[in-house]
Amino acid sequence: MTPDDYCQKKAAQSGSSFYYAFLFLPPERRRAITALYAFCREVDDAVDEPSEASVARVRLAWWRDEVARLYAGKPEHPVTRALQPFIERFDLSATRLGEIMDGMEMDLTQSRYLDYAGLQLYCHRVAGVVGLLAASIFGRTEAITLEYAEKLGLAFQLTNIIRDVGEDARNNRIYLPMDELKRFGVPASDILGARYSEAFSALMRFQAERALACYDQAMALLPAADRKAQRPGLVMAAIYRQLLLEIQRDGFQVLHQRTSLTPLRKLWLAWSTWVRA
Repeated sequence: MTPDDYCQKKAAQSGSSFYYAFLFLPPERRRAITALYAFCREVDDAVDEPSEASVARVRLAWWRDEVARLYAGKPEHPVTRALQPFIERFDLSATRLGEIMDGMEMDLTQSRYLDYAGLQLYCHRVAGVVGLLAASIFGRTEAITLEYAEKLGLAFQLTNIIRDVGEDARNNRIYLPMDELKRFGVPASDILGARYSEAFSALMRFQAERALACYDQAMALLPAADRKAQRPGLVMAAIYRQLLLEIQRDGFQVLHQRTSLTPLRKLWLAWSTWVRA
């Protein structure tokens, strides 16, 4: 199995909406973004899979060393070997890969966020930075496209947080800001115990409105000159926004289930968004 095959398999197995956004890219850009996505999955798995935090820290430290080997021209892992040809071509900096790992490491040290400002830092590291790297791979001509990409990454992560409230709670994690739980009168014990209430619904409506506003703000930032190049991001936005609307229509039943779109629906959204952009 070649490094590219490994990354392709990693992306396909995840079932992520990101996979559908890559389908229509030219081969070189598709290989690059698939390798970047596989890197994010590997690092995320390194933190999430071990039951012991000490093991996760060792695995994450290995990835930090592997990124150093990548930029020294001596990568060992199939993912970093797949990334290597695109480091200079698409300006994929070691600093930004390091920020992604910093975000993953936050999951080892922090399971609550006091306020939205603290949550934004986490979202920037695990999603906004990925957006910046992806925008460079897709192609851009204007600096403001990076602002669009980071804002869109924030929207994606906020959507993930809304979708995964119950799953995260079962792992004793609450990403919804604590001060907002207090403002809406939702005890953390209700989320950990999967107890629905009118207050919880109001809290989640607030979260969804903020995420939808981020999608709107991102679209307003995207310059016309880069719209075609950034079509993969528009595809992801269409799929993720639709997912968020589905969760909203279902009344935010996220404490006991994880809402998802079918592969066929994702493919339809991807194709229709691509041809319209």
